[in-house]
Amino acid sequence: CLCRTAHLLALNAPKRLICRLEKQPHVTFVRQPICSISVLPVYQVCSHQSIILSTPSEIQMLSTLNASQVCVCVFSLHSDVDSGDGNIKYILSGEGAGTIFVIDDKTGNIHATKTLDREEQAQYTLTAQAVARDTNKPLEPPSEFIVKVQDINDNPPEFLHGPYSARVPEMSNVGTSVVQVTATDADDPTYGNSARLVYSILQGQPYFSVEPQTGIIRTALPNMDREARQEYDVVIQAKDMGGHMGGLSGTTEVKITLTDVNDNPPKFPQSVYSMSVLEDNVPGEEVGRLKAKDPDLGDNGLVNYRLIDGDGLGMFELTTDSETREAVIKLKKPVDFETKRSYTLKVEGSNPHVDPQFLAWGPYKDEATIKISVEDADEPPVFVAPSYTFEVEENAPEGTLVGRVHAKDTDVANNPVRYMIPRYTDVEQFFSINSEDGMITTTRPLDRETQAWHNISVSATEIGGHHQDTKVRVNIKVKDVNDNSPEFATNNEVLMCETVVPGRVIETVSAVDKDEMAHRQHFTFSLAPEVVHNNNFSLKDNRDSTASIYVLRKGFSRLTQDVYYLPIEINDNGFPPLSSTNTLTIRVCSCDSKNTILSCNVEPYVLPAGLSTGALIAILACIVILLAIVVLFVALRRQKKEPLIVFEEEDIRENIITYDDEGGGEEDTEAFDIATLQNPDGANGFLPRKDIKPELQYPLRPGIGRPAPNSVDVDDFIKTRIAEADSDPTAPPYDSIQIYGYEGRGSLAGSLSSLESVTTESDLDYDYLQSWGPRFKKLADLYGTKDYKQTRTEYL
Repeated sequence: CLCRTAHLLALNAPKRLICRLEKQPHVTFVRQPICSISVLPVYQVCSHQSIILSTPSEIQMLSTLNASQVCVCVFSLHSDVDSGDGNIKYILSGEGAGTIFVIDDKTGNIHATKTLDREEQAQYTLTAQAVARDTNKPLEPPSEFIVKVQDINDNPPEFLHGPYSARVPEMSNVGTSVVQVTATDADDPTYGNSARLVYSILQGQPYFSVEPQTGIIRTALPNMDREARQEYDVVIQAKDMGGHMGGLSGTTEVKITLTDVNDNPPKFPQSVYSMSVLEDNVPGEEVGRLKAKDPDLGDNGLVNYRLIDGDGLGMFELTTDSETREAVIKLKKPVDFETKRSYTLKVEGSNPHVDPQFLAWGPYKDEATIKISVEDADEPPVFVAPSYTFEVEENAPEGTLVGRVHAKDTDVANNPVRYMIPRYTDVEQFFSINSEDGMITTTRPLDRETQAWHNISVSATEIGGHHQDTKVRVNIKVKDVNDNSPEFATNNEVLMCETVVPGRVIETVSAVDKDEMAHRQHFTFSLAPEVVHNNNFSLKDNRDSTASIYVLRKGFSRLTQDVYYLPIEINDNGFPPLSSTNTLTIRVCSCDSKNTILSCNVEPYVLPAGLSTGALIAILACIVILLAIVVLFVALRRQKKEPLIVFEEEDIRENIITYDDEGGGEEDTEAFDIATLQNPDGANGFLPRKDIKPELQYPLRPGIGRPAPNSVDVDDFIKTRIAEADSDPTAPPYDSIQIYGYEGRGSLAGSLSSLESVTTESDLDYDYLQSWGPRFKKLADLYGTKDYKQTRTEYL
């Protein structure tokens, strides 16, 4: 294989290339030869050279291309079987075959048709073969070529990770590394200086510098202060060709921020602070605030405060507000204007975190003085004791002195104080207090067994000022006196077997007392005088506040008597000593041989003259029957016939109430003289009576303003009354002023009389009552037109 090499035009090559062909020597193809051709992207042409490749190799042949030359590259393939008659056809395949590289199938000349870029593809692998033009049968084995594109400086440096952000502590030493910037060049670093980069700083001097070879940015000035300037914008340039003229360059920006260090001590804006506090402020209330300024950030600017001196260290305390980082002065103990009117404190503010390398710049703390003045306030009275405890004996008479409380006004005015007991603390009003001197007395006897302690409050209020008050707790203990008699401590019933033997203890009784049990208090027991000489039981006082009950005989039978009552007298040794008689109930029971109780008759003993159980049951049955007869008789008497029409309870709209008393109330004791109402002349006169035969009349609806058909009776009645009035000597004269109980026409209210109604029967329609529901059905039946006409028709 004869491989002609040429350096191909990589940049600015024309789309249409004309290649100059030269006579090539004949070379015989070797099996699987590989030719490697290097291509330079410049205007150059290969010199003619032939080589027989038996092993893979690369060939580079360079020559200068004149400006008048237009051929970029030509290399030829030739087979020794090619006699030049055109019967052999050369075929090219592989990367870029037919697009970038084309072959003349007659001569074997290979041409480049377009500009090559090494950064896109650095080499191409091609395969060439000679075949018969007519039959396309291969005449030689395929031959492989590798075409390498040589680099030129056509790519500028690029910062792939820009722009950059970096941080460096303030006050750093000169030469402190900040950040390293890195640029890349797409050109071939192994060929020439196209990818050899040099870094330089274009902006950011004199504060920072950059190493030309590594791109490391370093500080160039000492003591750069963040508080003066925090951020810097630096521009770095990278240039290829070793930084020489003609090289390509690229730039990037670097934002450098100075981080904070603790290089500033805290400082109070003022050396002296003035504050005030009211004397009635309670402990824990805030008095004032102050803050030391530190321009550092975060923990470096953190300030801790503490009180270091002053006469108010015990009266005030200092805390730190976690949000505002202010020192908060609070009241620790109550202050009194009348006792001390001003206090002085000294507060210190310091940094808890100090950088050792800046210790020489210290100290990192500052001090300030606080002057606190106490302001006067109208305070409530103050009791001389925080609480009071008194004792009083139970059953003490009304008005007994319990104790005295005392309060005073501590203000300069020293106003008088008045006392009272709030009734919600003494609901039953056992005590009273003198409002002027605070003496507490009882209002009625107290009972220790009902309530041993009384806890009340006393209020003291100043007279004048703002009438402020304060309260104090008063605990009153009721002392015990011996006012309760002793009694049995447990159940006073004993079960005894019929077969009990004489001398046996059937019960040991004890006693209790509602009074307080003193250390030496004890009880004594004895039988009541009326049973001292009984033949059944005896009692022995054990002298330990207990007593034993003994059986004196045998032969007890519950059929004869099943219950025995034994009165026992119990005495205490209190002052005054008290005693009581308590009855012990002893029941006789049936027991087995082991003295285990089998049954007891719970009925008390009945005299033989009493009735038996059967007789009692018969009497009770008769009583029940008699009661049933009485109840049945009463029920029959109360039963009566129900009305045909049942009115609902809601339908009853009116009630008739009878008042059996005269007007004027209970003080009106003078009876009215009825004789003044009688006409003495006409008292014995005869009033004519006109007997009129009743005529059949239609039932009229009430409320309709129509005169009755028989108006003659009314006329006669009026004339008779007029005649009686004229003959009455007690009647007033005709010219006297008469007062009538009705309103005139000038009244705004209309007349209520149905006689004044000008309506007719047709104007009054009560049919709407039908729509008012079942409750108004009766009214609708009485006043409705339909019912009225129907009634009249039926009557006719």
